[in-house]
Amino acid sequence: MTSFLAFSTIPTLGFSSSSSSFSRASFPSRLNSLSLNHRSKLCKSVVKCNYAEVGVKDGFKSTTIDVVADVKTERVVVLGGSGFVGSAICKAAVSKGIEVTSLSRSGRPSYPGSWIDQVTWIQGDVFYTNWDEVLFGATAVVSTIGGFGSEEQMQRINGEANIVAVNAAKEFGIPKFILISVHDYNLPSFVLSSGYFTGKRKAESEVLSKYPNSGVVLRPALIYGRRRVDGFEIPLDLIGEPAERILRAIENFTKPLSSLPASDLLLAPPVSVDDLALAAVNAVTDDDCFGVFTIEQIKEAAAKVKV
Repeated sequence: MTSFLAFSTIPTLGFSSSSSSFSRASFPSRLNSLSLNHRSKLCKSVVKCNYAEVGVKDGFKSTTIDVVADVKTERVVVLGGSGFVGSAICKAAVSKGIEVTSLSRSGRPSYPGSWIDQVTWIQGDVFYTNWDEVLFGATAVVSTIGGFGSEEQMQRINGEANIVAVNAAKEFGIPKFILISVHDYNLPSFVLSSGYFTGKRKAESEVLSKYPNSGVVLRPALIYGRRRVDGFEIPLDLIGEPAERILRAIENFTKPLSSLPASDLLLAPPVSVDDLALAAVNAVTDDDCFGVFTIEQIKEAAAKVKV
């Protein structure tokens, strides 16, 4: 758990839209910038009080006891928490008693769900957000930021945005950073040199460099589940789940084919969004969890917290 000692030494972050440079401010100004919700959570720490039983003589020393308030042991910040993968991670974390804050451009989801009310939703962009409010008190950051578009857009979304987030978390002293990346496909080099893959790999390098002993990179292949798009639910699990079962059942026969170019597009087992979310939760809670996780290792990590 992040320590609240030496408040005056805790750094504050802020990004300018042009230089992405950091600025610092004193703790009182930081505390005032926090939402009432965050300040109230901060105040719920260890409270010391004295008591003496009725009838005890004046000379008797009162006893000091520690009253521990209801504080959750983990607070995770999910970047892109209202998206397909991000919302699954928020939901899984809440179910495990983890305090969750989401930062995304769309903010709070419009669809119903009991878990949604247990998440602190912040609408914003990683390039311009107030990191003081987002990261204060966090024990881990999970980034699901990524997307497709032009070369420039993919470099910015998959690479630069995640790199900004990693450096913000590191400067703020967040102990862990978990990145949702992409499977290491055996595709032709001209495909892997696209902004999507090069952006993801640059982000991975930043995570593993800044967090060599606590950074986690999860590399799923196709992610399936029930995905919401413009108010409609697309049941990707109807295809992904049976495909995963079939490919795992015949993997001993398909391994010799793995050396063929682009064979991963057909042979890499899809990953359930729920398993990916649980693997992320495992990365948050397990201090011995760090490094790059393959498809199979994601499945194993999910099994550890699925019970």
